[in-house]
Amino acid sequence: MAEAQLIGWLDRPVDATDHVLGQDAAEITLVEYGSYACPYCRAANERIAEIRDQFGDRLRYAFRHKPLTGSDIARRAAALAERSRDPEQFWNAHVTLMTRSGSLTEDDLVAVAKDLGVELADANADAGSDPAAMAAAAAARARVDADERSAKASGVMITPTFFINSRRYDGPWDESSFADAILQPLGHRVRASALDFASWAPSTGVLLLLASIVAVALTNSPMGPAFEAFWQQPFGFSLGDAGFHMSLRHWIDDGLLSIFFLVVGLEIKREFTIGHLSSRRSAALPVAGAFGGMVAPVLLYLSVIPSGPWAHGWGVPMATDTAFAVALLVMLGSRVPVELRIFLTAAAIVDDIGAIIVVALFYSGDLNFSYLVAAVACAGMLVMLNHSGVYRVLPYLLVGAGLWACVHAGGLHATLAGVILSLVIPTRPPANLKALTTQASTIIATESRQGDHFLRHGPSLPALRALDAIHDRIESPAARALRRIEPWSSYLVLPLFALANAGVVLNAQAWTGHGTLSLAIGLGLVLGKPLGIVAASALAVWIGAAVKPREYSWRQLGGAGALAGIGFTMSLFIAGQAFPTPSDFAAAKIAVFAASVLAAVVGVAVLWSAKSPEPEASEPEGKGSRVT
Repeated sequence: MAEAQLIGWLDRPVDATDHVLGQDAAEITLVEYGSYACPYCRAANERIAEIRDQFGDRLRYAFRHKPLTGSDIARRAAALAERSRDPEQFWNAHVTLMTRSGSLTEDDLVAVAKDLGVELADANADAGSDPAAMAAAAAARARVDADERSAKASGVMITPTFFINSRRYDGPWDESSFADAILQPLGHRVRASALDFASWAPSTGVLLLLASIVAVALTNSPMGPAFEAFWQQPFGFSLGDAGFHMSLRHWIDDGLLSIFFLVVGLEIKREFTIGHLSSRRSAALPVAGAFGGMVAPVLLYLSVIPSGPWAHGWGVPMATDTAFAVALLVMLGSRVPVELRIFLTAAAIVDDIGAIIVVALFYSGDLNFSYLVAAVACAGMLVMLNHSGVYRVLPYLLVGAGLWACVHAGGLHATLAGVILSLVIPTRPPANLKALTTQASTIIATESRQGDHFLRHGPSLPALRALDAIHDRIESPAARALRRIEPWSSYLVLPLFALANAGVVLNAQAWTGHGTLSLAIGLGLVLGKPLGIVAASALAVWIGAAVKPREYSWRQLGGAGALAGIGFTMSLFIAGQAFPTPSDFAAAKIAVFAASVLAAVVGVAVLWSAKSPEPEASEPEGKGSRVT
């Protein structure tokens, strides 16, 4: 996927090959990808004229073709406009095609062809009696094709799509909204910069890294004792003689991290329903790789520490930090095939499932069965809401809060409540988009016939409610919850977790007496992860249970497996549960840091030097087949 698609930027700047209105020195450049057969482009054409009148010489406007997919008349109209001999002729043809009639017709093409002095029958022909006409038609089609390639590279999915100073504009098309985006007041610039950062795939990993560096720096500074004391402050509420208090660190680890697990659960649900794990064929390889990547580190850890209190930490090296691993894959760019990114992402999701189960079963406290019964009752209420067709998210969140309290009081780790909640938030059948868009268009058309009242006050209250209901039906509750909660998880919960837990005193004493523990964690993450992933994947392919895409080699798969050895977030979390002794936990944190850094370096080095197989190359066939 091109970088322009990831962050919404224009693939190439406006140049002499573009159709432009305005001066090259203009401070604002507005680029439109549009189609003459698109009714929305025709409606937006009037807004463009208003914007040009408002900004005058400060604005430069460029139009690039993106004919409607499957529309022959749209493509012929675009190629016909390209038969213009000069810019003036092009813009005359452009305006005619956009405005001559309510929708693009053959009569419009005939009129434009007459103005251009070309025969409509030959304008787009592949063959004809006039070689010069054939060459001109071929050049026109080539120009349209070039604009379409530019649209694809820029991530354009719909028409019209606008870019203001190379940044994609996704807001409303009315004059005031356009003007606000073009003038870019401080609030707009801050919001745009934040969206750019959030859409940058490695952003979550960068924030985690910065938070960890800050935590380590503060812990090893003169402020270290105060920094640690801050996280130990009690916080809670009291009601008479009853009350509930935990330290700030526990609120983050048991409370806020439940939001992270809710997001993980929703992502898992999405992948198993409509994502990369929705079919057995696509899921088999990453599932097998993830299973091997969990088992091998545990076996290596236990081979170094077979018994004793440290043996309880076997879960530390089995976890993968998805944010860091995927961020490094993205930063490697075209050196990493998209299929390999899909493999690692899917494997990390399965790994998350394993980590959740491990935490729930092996890293919880003493059980209180009365509260666990209440937790089961809350879970039953959530299931009843689901089966009753309740699609509002709020009732699930309210019962989920009660579930969290019962799970915490029952002795299980409270983050399990986030996973249970994610499983019962409903995903309903896909909406009939054609019926809903027709309904929305009918409502808007009916309202617009009210004339001046509609123009002054907008749609009526019943119409707005109907439009809200249509919007609500298009997006499932699970998808809506994921969209709204995921940014909070990525940009608040995880950085806070790292800030509260990553601080460790870096001195030689932390290693004293903990060499075996550090070795076990390091072997599990750095060696166990890639060996387990590659071995289990190879076995799955050999027995015919899975197929490996040809787009990446086994060496590249090993590099991705090495990146899976970046444990960090989940490894620190499990270490906090496994090692109650501060000195053990401190040593485990240093080992996780060191092993994660080493795994990242090894993974990047392998992927940087590895080459993707040639498309026509055939890999040796085992009992399992390969997909091409």
